Amino acid sequence: MTESYAWYLGIDWGTAEHVLCLLDATGQVRGTRPVAHTAEAVQAALGWVTATAGVEPAAIAVGIERPDGVLVATVLEHAFPVFAINPKQLDRFRDRFTAAGAKDDQRDAHVVADALRTDRRAFHRIAPEAPAIVQLREWCHLAEDLQGQQARLANRLREQLGRVDAPWLAVSPAADDPWLWAVLAARPHPDHWARLGPGRLTTLLRTHRIRRLTAADLRAVLRQPRLAVAPGVADAVAAAIGILVPQLQLLHTQRRTVDRQIERGLDALADEDDPPGPGGHPRDVVLLRSLPGVGRRVAATMLTEAPGPLAARHGAGLRAHAGTAPVTKRSGKRARVVHMRYACNARLRQAVYHWARTSIQRDPAARAYYEALRQRGHGHARALRSVADRWLRILIAMLRSQTPYDATRPARAAA
Repeated sequence: MTESYAWYLGIDWGTAEHVLCLLDATGQVRGTRPVAHTAEAVQAALGWVTATAGVEPAAIAVGIERPDGVLVATVLEHAFPVFAINPKQLDRFRDRFTAAGAKDDQRDAHVVADALRTDRRAFHRIAPEAPAIVQLREWCHLAEDLQGQQARLANRLREQLGRVDAPWLAVSPAADDPWLWAVLAARPHPDHWARLGPGRLTTLLRTHRIRRLTAADLRAVLRQPRLAVAPGVADAVAAAIGILVPQLQLLHTQRRTVDRQIERGLDALADEDDPPGPGGHPRDVVLLRSLPGVGRRVAATMLTEAPGPLAARHGAGLRAHAGTAPVTKRSGKRARVVHMRYACNARLRQAVYHWARTSIQRDPAARAYYEALRQRGHGHARALRSVADRWLRILIAMLRSQTPYDATRPARAAA
């Protein structure tokens, strides 16, 4: 908020066409221009902005609703300071111009520019991110997409196995084990399952390093009596298995590849001597991974989904992004209401939730804090959110002091 600008440019982003609205320091509209979503049109529009203002791009503040995309990258490349705002907040600013709810692209561009001029604290400055952070974020998103696709296909496979009362569901209820896919790929027809010999089953279990089952256990399960199946159903199930299993095996291979890329990305960030962007400080990676419950996916999600709050050591912003900071509502004689924060980064909230869930199994202090919350009457999810909130406060303190996590420190403090 210490910087001042002489001109303000509002951009209403669109898929095929954008609208630009240029204001001076007094809020007067100096020009409005629709721009096609092409390189030539955008370059010409930015040239028109600088020519109309008569100043350098650094003196023209640009406001937009989204913080990424090719349009934002192009504006940043021309050295314009770019500020983003949440669309929900922009909708509230729109009420200052019309109480009837009127909305159009030119009005939205004007609202963005004027809100940036008068209420810049509601915007956040967009800074170019390090290429390593961008690549690591993409790997994380791919891992999430592949996991969802694999879960959907595994559910379909389980449904097909249930149609023939498959004995496999007794040892793999979710039908999501790679060793089961290997069996079904070789023997998709239900009539062939009981003929599997002990040698083949032993080799299969040894290849996939399965120790909870033996070949004798599988043969006993496969030879149990099954319910009757209507004629033609077994052939239909075999055809469906022949289609689903190769897709599951491919997704499993791709997930392993993505996980290796995420691990390499984290190692590269930790080994960098002079990281080029926010959130990529090598000590941040090392300190974050020293916390109990932080695995590969959680660390990568934290670094890529909240690089700004981590780089700025902004605890309140990080808690708001992760959804652990509660929302308080109180007005007049109404009772004070505190509820869960829903407006947050969904991926980050999921990551810190699993972080908290894993930490109570590995860290005695986190487990004691969780048990204390449960004894006070809080539910499981509510207690885990508080555990996650505690870890975020610890993380910010670690980043500020540049010290790794010490599991014995809570006990020493209590003593």
